[in-house]
Amino acid sequence: MATTEIHIEGGGPYQVEGTPKEVAALIVAAARGSIMEFVWLTEATTGEAVAVNPDRIVALRPAAS
Repeated sequence: MATTEIHIEGGGPYQVEGTPKEVAALIVAAARGSIMEFVWLTEATTGEAVAVNPDRIVALRPAAS
């Protein structure tokens, strides 16, 4: 499974499941949604769901293997 590293303002990088293009599409969809809509992602290492404010994501890239 492809993983993407996202960088959040004020926090460290997180590795989430999905390609950068897939993750970016989820972020954009959440940002276009209602006020304070979170983007729901799955952490690659734990498999746990994580909700992130799309306004706080500052960068994403393919995660290193």
